[in-house]
Amino acid sequence: MGARPRRRRAPAAAATAAAAAAPGPLGALLAAALLAAAAAGAQQSATVANPVSGASPDLLPHFQLEPEDVYIVKNKAVSLACRATPATQIYFKCNGEWVHQGDHVTQHGTDRGTGLPVMEVRIEVTRQQVEKIFGLEEYWCQCVAWSSSGTTKSQKAFVRIAYLRKNFEQEPTAREVSIEQGIVLPCRPPEGIPPAEVEWLRNEELVDPALDANVYVTPEHSLVLRQARLADTANYTCVAKNIVARRRSASAAITVYVNGGWSTWTQWSGCSTSCGRGWQKRSRTCTNPTPLNGGAFCEGQNVQKTACTTLCPVDGAWSEWSKWSVCGAECTHWRSRECSEPAPRNGGQECRGPELDTRNCTSELCSHAAGGAEDVALYVGLVAVAVCLVLLLLVGVLVYCRKKGGLDADVADSSILTAGFQPVSIKPSKADNPGLLTIQPDLSTATMTYQGSLCPRQDGPAKLQLPNGHLLSPLGAGRHTLHHSSPAAEGADFVARLSTQSYFRSLPRGTTNMAYGTFNFLGGRLMIPNTGISLLIPPDAIPRGKIYEVYLTLHKQEEVRLPLAGCQTLLSPIVSCGPPGVLLTRPAILAMGHCVEASAENWSIRLKKQSCEGTWEDVLQLGAEPCTELYYCQLEAQACYVFTEQLGRFALVGESLSMAASKRLKLVLFAPAACPSLEYNIRVYCLSDTQDVLKEVIQLEKQLGGQLIGAPRVLHFKDSYHNLRLSIHDMPSSLWKSKLLASYQEIPFYHIWSGLQPFLHCTFTLERLSPSTCELACKIWVWQVEGDGQSFTVNFNIAKDTRFSDWLVPDSEVGAPALVGPSAFKIPFLIRQKIISSLDPPGTRGADWRTLAQKLNLDSHLSFFASKPSPTAMILNLWEARHFPNGNLSQLAAAVAEVGKQDGALFAVSEAEC
Repeated sequence: MGARPRRRRAPAAAATAAAAAAPGPLGALLAAALLAAAAAGAQQSATVANPVSGASPDLLPHFQLEPEDVYIVKNKAVSLACRATPATQIYFKCNGEWVHQGDHVTQHGTDRGTGLPVMEVRIEVTRQQVEKIFGLEEYWCQCVAWSSSGTTKSQKAFVRIAYLRKNFEQEPTAREVSIEQGIVLPCRPPEGIPPAEVEWLRNEELVDPALDANVYVTPEHSLVLRQARLADTANYTCVAKNIVARRRSASAAITVYVNGGWSTWTQWSGCSTSCGRGWQKRSRTCTNPTPLNGGAFCEGQNVQKTACTTLCPVDGAWSEWSKWSVCGAECTHWRSRECSEPAPRNGGQECRGPELDTRNCTSELCSHAAGGAEDVALYVGLVAVAVCLVLLLLVGVLVYCRKKGGLDADVADSSILTAGFQPVSIKPSKADNPGLLTIQPDLSTATMTYQGSLCPRQDGPAKLQLPNGHLLSPLGAGRHTLHHSSPAAEGADFVARLSTQSYFRSLPRGTTNMAYGTFNFLGGRLMIPNTGISLLIPPDAIPRGKIYEVYLTLHKQEEVRLPLAGCQTLLSPIVSCGPPGVLLTRPAILAMGHCVEASAENWSIRLKKQSCEGTWEDVLQLGAEPCTELYYCQLEAQACYVFTEQLGRFALVGESLSMAASKRLKLVLFAPAACPSLEYNIRVYCLSDTQDVLKEVIQLEKQLGGQLIGAPRVLHFKDSYHNLRLSIHDMPSSLWKSKLLASYQEIPFYHIWSGLQPFLHCTFTLERLSPSTCELACKIWVWQVEGDGQSFTVNFNIAKDTRFSDWLVPDSEVGAPALVGPSAFKIPFLIRQKIISSLDPPGTRGADWRTLAQKLNLDSHLSFFASKPSPTAMILNLWEARHFPNGNLSQLAAAVAEVGKQDGALFAVSEAEC
């Protein structure tokens, strides 16, 4: 056993010996055939048969058992066996050499089914035999069986030495992962024959992917956890095994951690003081979720504080008694007083005592006349006359209102523009203008006439000039005349009509802060002079055939209650445009100033709108995705432009997100224009930096006889809870002295930050030591504690210095509050229509409205423009709102020209189109 077969017995000789053992003539014939086959060379095919003439192929040996691959484990020999029928001889050949006959163990038998002889042979192979050829080739063995009809070879069986090395090529490593994060644990088992099988243990328990859908093992033996769970925190071990050994990797500790998350804020606590300035706070906890397994704690503060001011109750007090009245017919006279110094507020008590005091004025010696009947008749007559006068007045008002019910426009015949009007009746043509159509005018309004070409004007410095060729060619020179209704001169009549509706009863009863007009499909513009507030009604925003009477109103902040919470502050004026509820087919654009130094990390800014019920609602958060297409806002450095399809009352409100958030304050110095006494007052106003507030202060100072004594300055006021301080310095003590007892004056932080007190100011009272002193020189400092500051150097003559009067805009320069039709727009009507029709469709090489928006630096609003039926119209409307009346048409023309260069055939305007 184990010895290599000897070469001295050739296979041919063995075959001949086997054939000779066969009896009779059949054995002789078989021997001759086998010798011939040996002489020709043994074939290496699976079956080589050279049967004797007339032999049946069914007599070829057939293997019932063939040798199979085996592994030698350690030093234990392995056994190879084969069985064939019908077979007379079976020998093993290993690596091309015959195994010695003595190394074979042979068994003979008979197949019960066929009766043919069966032969089975076994050999043993040792480790030493295999190692002798190790490294040259693999060790293999094969059976060869003989019968009277030929020979048959079995399959090759390979004998290998089995092993499994000790060291893993790659082991899993410990990791810390966040919950729901994926995990991959690599494992490359040790080299071995046969290749090792791999399984995974979790805390010494077998991981079965069939039982856990969150786990699977890759073909490279890596363990994958799709989403880490808290239960997956464990020690993981990779196990490799084959028939030789079982190896374990080092355990890898997997820790699944949970980062903490903040809960929602609690409600704000009550103010710490019941009267005056205090604090309130709110808190949150790091429990949503709670940090686990070393997860990060929540970042940020768990407590927030904010300043609060509780209005102190003020008890009422009586004013001085008035003078006694004249003694009446009852021999009494009276005097009165008012509970107004101060009036009770914030829950304070009313004044105690009588409001009216009556006394006898003749020391009770007055005698009463007996003419009572005559007096009664006189009084009855006077009452009857008064009733008649009131009835006549009511009848006159009713007749006047009915006459004002008609339309108020005279529209000239124009093939382009008359489609927007639907006249009630057509009157005969006037003698001097036979082509004119007239409509019954509105008696409540005046009219104004716009006369001009609807094509670009060829005169004037502000004409829209477009280059040659592929751009807008010059339009025709035909002129069209258009008579539009304009704002009424009688503002009180318009306000009276609005006041009959309940929603408008809070509008101011005057025209100083109000503009109004009558508009149709051609659109127009309303402006409140010197405030930066305007309303642009684009063409076709009002449906054709409709005529709207539209107003624009600036509200005084004390007239409209705007509730603010927490760190919120008013950033703009409160503006109404209406009437609300009217149908607009395109957004109108409301322009108004603001005082915020906007930055996304410091501010959360919202557009608020008041509902008809009086509640204020957030309709838009700037910088966030708009929840509705009815509103949109472009915030610029000092103004905002609100696109709205629903008119109403609007305001811009901000909430600071950090103490770096700041508002702009306008600091303005006023003093009396004339000083007849020795006292001289300098008033320092700290205003929100918007034009409307400055206008109000200027009007107030004109009434007080004040003059501007220094150029206005801007101060950035931060949300740091620190007050604003004001002080005066460097006065010549020989000429002036200050009556201020303290070193500085102070305005509380919340009074400024809320924005609800528009005219905050401090007064410095100075006294001249001589009536002849007229020169005043001093410095005034205004600063926020631990914040920004400004200083004013005052040096002027209080009697005749008017150098700063240019800052005050005269009333004569306010301009027209309402413009109707083409006169309200810089871009001529037909050129505007041609640009829209050319740029709205997608153009070749990107020559469309998107390129125009990019040229005008409006590409941050593309999503809003794209949501509208005509994006180009939105862009032009915004340009009109931003640049009227001083817009540079040349720059717009250049932008349009740049778009046109990308597509030479984009613009072409013929004379017929004009």
